[in-house]
Amino acid sequence: MSSYPYPKVSKALVVQKASGDGPYKFDAVLEEKPVSELKSDEVLLKITAVGFNHKDVWVRKGMYPAITVGSPYGGDGAGIVVASGTSDDTLLNKRVLLNPSHGWKSDPVGPEAYFSILGSSPTGGTFAEYLVVKREQVIPSPEHLEDIHVAALPVGAVTAWRATIVNAQIQPGQNVLITGIGGGVALLALQFCIATGANVYVTSGTKEKIDRAVGLGAKGGANYKDKDWPAQINDLLQKDKKGSTLDAVIDSAGGNIFGQIGRTANPTVTITMKEVLKNHQFIGSTMGSRKDLEDATAFISKHQIVPILSRVIEGGLENAEEGFQLLARGEQFGKVVIRLREAAGGASDQSKL
Repeated sequence: MSSYPYPKVSKALVVQKASGDGPYKFDAVLEEKPVSELKSDEVLLKITAVGFNHKDVWVRKGMYPAITVGSPYGGDGAGIVVASGTSDDTLLNKRVLLNPSHGWKSDPVGPEAYFSILGSSPTGGTFAEYLVVKREQVIPSPEHLEDIHVAALPVGAVTAWRATIVNAQIQPGQNVLITGIGGGVALLALQFCIATGANVYVTSGTKEKIDRAVGLGAKGGANYKDKDWPAQINDLLQKDKKGSTLDAVIDSAGGNIFGQIGRTANPTVTITMKEVLKNHQFIGSTMGSRKDLEDATAFISKHQIVPILSRVIEGGLENAEEGFQLLARGEQFGKVVIRLREAAGGASDQSKL
C-alpha cells in the first residue's frame, strides 16, 4: 500500500438505458461507484486521461455485444499507480497505460482464454476517476509521451501492431496501402509502417486527410469515393518505381476491396476465385495480446512515436458528450481524448496527485 488517501468512491461514466426517443438506445451517465479494497495482486490507478473508440458510439447505439448496464465506457486509459496490494511495489507512483483486454497474454495465434474488451461490458471500462485493476493489466508508459498521448495508445496500438507487424509482417522497402486514414488504428498503422521503413499509400474520403497523411510520411493517396481510386494508387506506385505492386493492404473498412486492387464500416468482404488464384492472403486481425501491446509500446519508445490527437477535451468526464458527438460525425483525424487532470510528460507531477 501507499500513503495516498484511499478513495471510498469514484465518479464513472456508465451505460444506462436511454430515456426518451433520442438517437441512442443507451445513455452515458456520470455516477459515483464504490472503490473496492485492494487484493494482493491488484493496484489502484488514478486515471489521468482516457481515449474514445468507435466502439463507445456503437455501444450507445446498441450495436455491440455484451453491453452491460452500469458498466463504465472506455477501452483506453492512462494513469498513475497510487496504491498497491503489494508492499514496496515498484509500480507505485509510476505512470502506466491499461491493457485494454482480458484473456490473451502471449499466444501468437490467439487468446488463451475467453477474450473480452474493456468498456461497457462485464469487465468494466476506463472512463472513471479511479480504477482497481490486476497488476498484470498495466504497462509502464513511454517516457517521452504526455498522458493525453498515452491514453490514445492501448486499443489502437495493439490492433495496428498485430495487423502490420505480426500478421502482415511489414518489412523495410515494402509497399503498403492503409485504407480509411484518419482513425486511430489507421494512423498508428501508418506510423508503425513508416518507422519500419515501408512505403505507405492511403485512402480517405477527403483530400485534407490524405494531405495530412502525406505530411506524416505517406507517399500519396486517393479518395475512395472516386471510382478509379485503385488506378490512382497504381499510378502512384508506378511513379515511385515502375513495376511496383502492393505487398500488403491494412483495411478495417471492409467491402469489395479485393476486387478493386476489414469490419468497421461494412460487415461483408467479397473474395472471388480470381483473388485466390493470384495467391492473395486474407488474414483476419482483431486487437492482440498483452505481449503484442508490450512490443508495440517498446517500438513506440524506440522510435519516439507520438500518437495523433484530433481533440483533447478538458474538464473531465463531465464533458464526455462532446467526444461521443465528434466520433459520431466521423470528422476526426486522430484520437479524441479526455484529460481528467493535468499531467506532464515524462516523470509524473506528484504535486498534483
